[in-house]
Amino acid sequence: MLDFILLYFLAKKIGCLAIKKGLSPLRWKLTMIGVWLFFEVLGFVFGVLLFGTKDLYSLLAFCIVCAFGGYLLIKYILENKPDNNINKEIDSIEINDLAP
Repeated sequence: MLDFILLYFLAKKIGCLAIKKGLSPLRWKLTMIGVWLFFEVLGFVFGVLLFGTKDLYSLLAFCIVCAFGGYLLIKYILENKPDNNINKEIDSIEINDLAP
């Protein structure tokens, strides 16, 4: 249940970052949710191999940490995309800047 609440707020944050970059927020939110779930399942598999099935709390914690790593990966990719500053640069040009 905790991961669904965390997933909601992190997807919202990724959507805001995508808007800032001038990209589709829905696409990036869905990508982040997919990567989150993939890393959570991957964390479960590695957690079972590392901890076994006797210590479920460690296994769940490991799954959430791995899933958060998926969020950080998407955030890193999105932060390295260029900002949508084209309109700001065009608006900042004054008449005197165009004179020879």
